[in-house]
Amino acid sequence: MQNVQYKATASRSTGVVLKGFKNAASQLGFFVAGISLLLLGWWIVGQNIKDLPTPLDVFGALKTMFADPYYERGPNDRGILNLLLSSLTRVASGFALGALIAIPLGILMGSVPFAKKLIDPVVQLLRPVSPLAWFPIGLTVFQSAEPATVFIIFITALWPTVINTAFGVSNLPKDFKNVARVFKFTPAQYISKVLIPFALPHILTGLRISFGIAWMVIVAAEMLSGKSGIGFFVWDAWNALSLPNVIAAIFIIGLTGLLFDRFFGFLERMVKYE
Repeated sequence: MQNVQYKATASRSTGVVLKGFKNAASQLGFFVAGISLLLLGWWIVGQNIKDLPTPLDVFGALKTMFADPYYERGPNDRGILNLLLSSLTRVASGFALGALIAIPLGILMGSVPFAKKLIDPVVQLLRPVSPLAWFPIGLTVFQSAEPATVFIIFITALWPTVINTAFGVSNLPKDFKNVARVFKFTPAQYISKVLIPFALPHILTGLRISFGIAWMVIVAAEMLSGKSGIGFFVWDAWNALSLPNVIAAIFIIGLTGLLFDRFFGFLERMVKYE
């Protein structure tokens, strides 16, 4: 009997692993097909625009960049991975600060109707404002481009996380609240054992959106601030009329954003409830 159960369990595990490999292979196949279509379209357009670099030009630029990706010859002459790390550090700083404010604020808005009525108009008023419009405010307050850039990321990261957290918390079923009341949970227990676990998928969705927008904004912010980073590299390459470097940087920015999006997607699946 035990052998039969063992074989059944092993068969199910093998089936799950095979299904995982099949899905991964399918996604990889579609990814390669999509990139191939992009390269084909690029090549066709390039036949009519003589200044547009070819995929081979960009491949050559990428090869040069990654031959020595960590070199440092001065504040504005650094390897591509050094620049990428500078940008990621700014995004991580602003994003973490934004999450620290946005999650408690979203919990407050989702839990207390009075707080939602009071704060929601402010959120809706400020949410559509372009993040770059905050740059002069950041410069005025911090008197320096570096913290002003982090300030822009902070503002960018706030709104999607606030809104998604508030939505998740406000949709907590009444039964969950009744159970917490029956077991006489303290406010801390209620938040940590009921509220946050239920709202966690929504919170992660908000964080995923916030990070995606922050990663888009950092490029423009670094162009504006003139600080080192991947955005500064794009602007510097454009000023030097090095379009292969510009397009190579676009691919690096896109790939980095994709990897982080997949990471947050993985976290979302880990906490998702049926």
